[in-house]
Amino acid sequence: MADRNESSTTNSSPPANVLATKIDPTSARFEANMRFLADLMSQVRNEGEKICEGGGARAIENQHGKGRLTARERIHLLVDRETFFELGLYAAHGMYEEWGGAPAAGVVVGTARIHTRLVMIIANDATVKAGAFFPMTAKKVIRAQNIAIENRIPTIYLVDSAGVFLPLQEDVFPDTDDFGRVFRNNAVMSAMGISQIAAIMGMCVAGGGYLPVMCDHLLMTDGSGLFLAGPALVQAAIGQKVSAEDLGGAAMHSAISGTIDFREPNDEACIARIRSIVEKWGYRRLSPWDRKKPVEPALAAEEIYGIYDSSPARPYDMKEIVARVLDGSRFDEYKPEYGKTLICGYGRIGGFAVGIVANQKLHAQQIDHEGHKRMEFGGVIYTESAEKAARFIMDCNQNLIPLVFFHDVNGFMVGRDAEWSGIIKAGAKMVNAVSNSVVPKVTVIVGGSFGAGHYAMCGKAYDPRFVFAWPTAKYAVMSGDSAAGTLVEIKVKQLERGGKQLSEEERKELYESVKRTYDEQTDPRYGAARLWIDKIIDPIETRDAITQALEAAALNPDVAEFKVGVLQT
Repeated sequence: MADRNESSTTNSSPPANVLATKIDPTSARFEANMRFLADLMSQVRNEGEKICEGGGARAIENQHGKGRLTARERIHLLVDRETFFELGLYAAHGMYEEWGGAPAAGVVVGTARIHTRLVMIIANDATVKAGAFFPMTAKKVIRAQNIAIENRIPTIYLVDSAGVFLPLQEDVFPDTDDFGRVFRNNAVMSAMGISQIAAIMGMCVAGGGYLPVMCDHLLMTDGSGLFLAGPALVQAAIGQKVSAEDLGGAAMHSAISGTIDFREPNDEACIARIRSIVEKWGYRRLSPWDRKKPVEPALAAEEIYGIYDSSPARPYDMKEIVARVLDGSRFDEYKPEYGKTLICGYGRIGGFAVGIVANQKLHAQQIDHEGHKRMEFGGVIYTESAEKAARFIMDCNQNLIPLVFFHDVNGFMVGRDAEWSGIIKAGAKMVNAVSNSVVPKVTVIVGGSFGAGHYAMCGKAYDPRFVFAWPTAKYAVMSGDSAAGTLVEIKVKQLERGGKQLSEEERKELYESVKRTYDEQTDPRYGAARLWIDKIIDPIETRDAITQALEAAALNPDVAEFKVGVLQT
């Protein structure tokens, strides 16, 4: 990774690639958008604060009564000040209500810095069902490990867990994205040279005992327990009576089994030891992504609140969003007069060179190959747009430039003209380029992310290193209105075949019911609960989030050979 300062220039006029703004911050529309997004963001923050309480005040008091810190208190002590970048906060949100819920899936994960070194942290939250693994807990830990594997991020586990949540064991135990995959990843990460430290700071029982023992360094606090079977199970299985301390306490594992490397008296001492170990690590070769000294955008990020418009009837200019994310608001736009509903171009974010692929929400006039004019709808991918993006993505791979995708997409254009223009062929070309891309990809879902457009814009299935979403994001096969209309028509025809006719009032009630359910499922919190999204971000923090992602990606120096296979032409 290069780290060079911008070259000086004697020309006092602004560079030609600085994006100019056309926004009027005093307009009624701007102010209405500001209020809408500010209110929505306030709601998300309040929900986030509630999730951070974990199992609640009584559970936190119980943890303190054992002489132990909570997961978030441990992380606060462990990391350099204000460097924790939490991921997966909304995991399991609204799920497992019959079991009292599982805030943040009972595990806190995120990247942070320890003595300036970037690390991944995975900390069991013992205030949530004693840190037991729900199905989403395992998936969240595995997602964090996969991010660490892709980006070669050293990983620290703060272990305090009762093991598998037994009432749901069939959904935790056997599959490739379940509990056992965690230990498999421990082994793979170690073989790849990704440093791992585990600190047992509470209970660590049954199969969960493999996680810390498969790490490079193992610490344990007095009063903690590490055993494959606890005292009660040992007595039931083989009739042997033994105390927890004799069976698997820190003193035994330190002096007799030799399993642990460091025995510490309490959480604070254990955390200090981890920091001391990390501080002595050497530095590995960094990636080839170009980076210069960061420059703040020339335009205020706060204006994003007034620029973004969630109404399909009021298109907005995505370039105005991009201008408030890029260093110096500088953008070298690629083929600006062709395929206008997709914006492609080069810039920098946090000093890193990036290629931008963004859905343009403004409608645009296009001239086809026969000289006919047509109006193209913003947020729709047309044949020309897909072809332009495919070529641009291949260029970025050729020149080792990471890619950042901004989603507000309704999907690909449909209809006779679109089909005759080869929309499927062009879309396949774009999907191929995204699928085979070898440079880091970061996805930001700004608004809608619907249908095949979601795939082509590097949705979760296409291995972006990180997926971020604004609270305005919508995530589904199609919009709520379109889906409700389609599903109601199908239902009405089914009823008519059975001889039942619906009144207009019944039809409207059915439509509203279907739309309400569908809208709930398109909400970004629904997707974040299922880990389709790594983090719901404040729109004005978009630049910081992308920079964090690129700094993580810079730890991995390996870049595969870029190949696309057979391209449709």
